[in-house]
Amino acid sequence: MFPGPVVGPGSQPEEDDGAELDYMVMPEGMSVYSAPYLPEPDELAGRTATMEVLNRVAEGLAAFKVGDKPIAYDVSDLDAANRELLDQILGEGEVSMIAGGLAQAQESVLAGVWRVRLTNPDGALVSDSIEIGPFPNTVLQLAFRGARDRLATDAEVLEGVANAPALVTEINAELAEREQVSKDEPHVINLSLLPLSEQDVTYLGSLLGYGPVTVLSRGYGNCRIQSTATRGVWAVQFFNSQDTLILNTIEVTDVPLMACAAQEDIDDSAQRLVEILKVYQ
Repeated sequence: MFPGPVVGPGSQPEEDDGAELDYMVMPEGMSVYSAPYLPEPDELAGRTATMEVLNRVAEGLAAFKVGDKPIAYDVSDLDAANRELLDQILGEGEVSMIAGGLAQAQESVLAGVWRVRLTNPDGALVSDSIEIGPFPNTVLQLAFRGARDRLATDAEVLEGVANAPALVTEINAELAEREQVSKDEPHVINLSLLPLSEQDVTYLGSLLGYGPVTVLSRGYGNCRIQSTATRGVWAVQFFNSQDTLILNTIEVTDVPLMACAAQEDIDDSAQRLVEILKVYQ
């Protein structure tokens, strides 16, 4: 979970005069490939089921285009030996996420290839699957389950709240527009550079609410993403390597791009998986 509120104190300039923060621009769409540990071919005895799954994944990757329906492969029935092999080959990439404690997703070392596990409230595994896509569809379906469509406009405005109501109006207007017109670009509100009081931030955070999905994207520092209790609204925070908050934003979008694999990432993953599988042919 995130340290403290998704939108909260610490995101604004500390100077009394409200001077703007000097912040770095975080890189987008960057992924670093780290080759997984590969067992020797003679170690595959009794573990052909994993190779069969990976061959199907390779076929799916080769054909997949961003915008296609996500592809999923159920691997729940793999035995322990095959599951261990699958874990070794897929490895762990830079993006991980949880959804309400009942779903966990981990990007593999192959960008756009996700390992998604569902558990029951007791922690027992319900399903284990591999998904191909920019973002795991299983998690996205949970992100705004039960969420409201708009921010409340009739909430009591307490003393010290000055600029947050204008942001509520802006967010609601953007949500209404997106119901009429499809948009690919996110609508980003940079809270770090706005003159918001602590009361403003608390007011806005209480209206946004918390959603069930938390995403961590590691790279240059960390990008931490939280779904809110308002459909289509995400809190996106950037931290440096010392875990200091350097950029605090709200995004109105289907999914923040920092959490997604791009088409070129998926194309690269298709080539890399073919190279891995050649070792065992």
